[in-house]
Amino acid sequence: MATLGVAWGTIGSVPAHAARRVGLVTAASGTHGGRHIRNTATRAAANDGSGDGSSASVSGGFSVVPDGLAITAKVGILGGGQLGRMLAIAAAPMGVRLNSLDPTPASPASIAAIQTVGSYMNYDDIIAFAKDCDVVTMEIEHIDVRALKALEDMGVDVQPTSHTLSIIQDKLAQKVHFQAAGVPLGDFVAVDDDLQLAAAVADFGFPLMLKSRRMAYDGKGNAVAKTAADVAGAVAKLGGLEAGLYCERWVPFARELAVMVVRAKGGETRAYPVTETEHVNNICDITTTPAGVSAEVAAAATKAAVEAVASLEGAGVFGVELFHLEDGRILLNEIAPRPHNSGHYTIEACASCQYQNHVRAILGWPLGDTSLRVGGAVCKNILGDGEGPVAMQKMHDMMGAALRVPGANIHWYDKPAARAGRKMGHLTVTGAHPTEARARLDQIMAIAGGDVDAKATIPPSVGIIMGSDSDLPTMAAAAETLESFGIGVEVTVISAHRTPQRMFEYSKSAASRGLRCIIAGAGGAAHLPGMVAAMTPLPVIGVPVPLRHLDGVDSVLSILQMPRGVPVATVAIGNSTNAGLLAARIVAAYQPDVLAKMETYQSNMEDVVTEKAAKMEQEGWKTYLDGM
Repeated sequence: MATLGVAWGTIGSVPAHAARRVGLVTAASGTHGGRHIRNTATRAAANDGSGDGSSASVSGGFSVVPDGLAITAKVGILGGGQLGRMLAIAAAPMGVRLNSLDPTPASPASIAAIQTVGSYMNYDDIIAFAKDCDVVTMEIEHIDVRALKALEDMGVDVQPTSHTLSIIQDKLAQKVHFQAAGVPLGDFVAVDDDLQLAAAVADFGFPLMLKSRRMAYDGKGNAVAKTAADVAGAVAKLGGLEAGLYCERWVPFARELAVMVVRAKGGETRAYPVTETEHVNNICDITTTPAGVSAEVAAAATKAAVEAVASLEGAGVFGVELFHLEDGRILLNEIAPRPHNSGHYTIEACASCQYQNHVRAILGWPLGDTSLRVGGAVCKNILGDGEGPVAMQKMHDMMGAALRVPGANIHWYDKPAARAGRKMGHLTVTGAHPTEARARLDQIMAIAGGDVDAKATIPPSVGIIMGSDSDLPTMAAAAETLESFGIGVEVTVISAHRTPQRMFEYSKSAASRGLRCIIAGAGGAAHLPGMVAAMTPLPVIGVPVPLRHLDGVDSVLSILQMPRGVPVATVAIGNSTNAGLLAARIVAAYQPDVLAKMETYQSNMEDVVTEKAAKMEQEGWKTYLDGM
């Protein structure tokens, strides 16, 4: 096992990891047992330029929080792939240097971590690498759990714990554990022999999902039997019953969701926003955050994810995969005890990304803010679709296209070769809303596909609806006003009385389609604004449309007299210009560029009035009046 970087030894008779926990540092660098001992005080003093290690800026031996590990703690990661790479990159700005164990020389994590070449599945390699670490974590769950337990017995902090890893590694044991914890699950059963398999077939019917208990990921270890004739082949595909299999009842899900949950050493949990995942050949292809589900569904998904993680031991980020069923229920699929592909978007989109929060958690530091700092984010995996230079160039074309699109960020994992289905990198695209982010991703894919002039089709921000096309002459000013601010609009006819189902569908889908508000024009009884406001969480602005009788007074009174709890903003009769301006101010709360345009508009209004006043004063009011 070769070390690329610096190994740690002991200080006197005290293990090095124990010395660092209590803040001991050496007076001079040296060796112990043939291994180099890093002198944290001397290194920090050299960086500071003081030379004597006494400067207050020296980090060695100082803790950032009273009960957490010091910045200079030795942190070991088992695995040096892309997750380890992003962990090490996230740790670096906080002054934390990570050490990784991976069998591939110059593995992806080595860009920022000190790599030791060795296997995270080999007992001896794990012990040799991690025995003097302050804390050990992992970026992959397929690890020799015996070694983790041995490290814990030696006093090394393993996060999450070996017990948690033993549960997660066996997918049947994982199901049994979460069932006992009361987490919602689909039906499952062990199939250790032909009799149990026959009983599962009789009970669950078809299609039937068979899964390997161990070493299963990205669809590997899954087999579907659509009919009785497929069962034997599905079992053989997974290595036979002796390989360790179980069955799940087929879950007719509407969509797949994921929630990243970070857990502190003391048990505190924080959840990231709910993400929708799209898969191609059982491999995650695209994630969209926040997921396009109702607040109730998002709350149920978050609750299930947090309860599942709370039932486990250990600190760090856990990736929780869930099913959202057609009937609205949420079922747990499985959990990864580490940062997850579904959480890549957090690097650009959240206040504290999943990788930074994982490092915080395992060091015993306060957890970071998991909220979004953008309106929406879409992440796409860069997957290999073959080998050789053609496949590699195709992926680079995708990254090159991303560099031309606002809000797009590229991540390349620096793996030596591509192959079909291999995760080589990812793109994260952010926007004011998930629909805007998805439009930008579509633009990237079009450019990469050869359409170099492709543009993003940004969804409209404001909906303008009216009960009849006869209302259009009144409502047109709202559209013109919004377009003058560069705000996209959609204009259509929806009658509260003649097309109630269309009104219902429009109102319920408005927020998920990216609209920020709705302007509804109506005359006479004027029920449209209030009915729409009752069915959407978005702001609704009512425009009373003047008709032949009562001249719009009936309309304005109808819109104004909404019951408590169903607010509708109302402008003057026929004044859709003000409705457009109010809608622009609502959009400006999300988009700084629109806010700047609104400030310019207000300034220009003042200039116009000032110019008119000066002209009237100069010419006299009679001459001014004659010229009007």
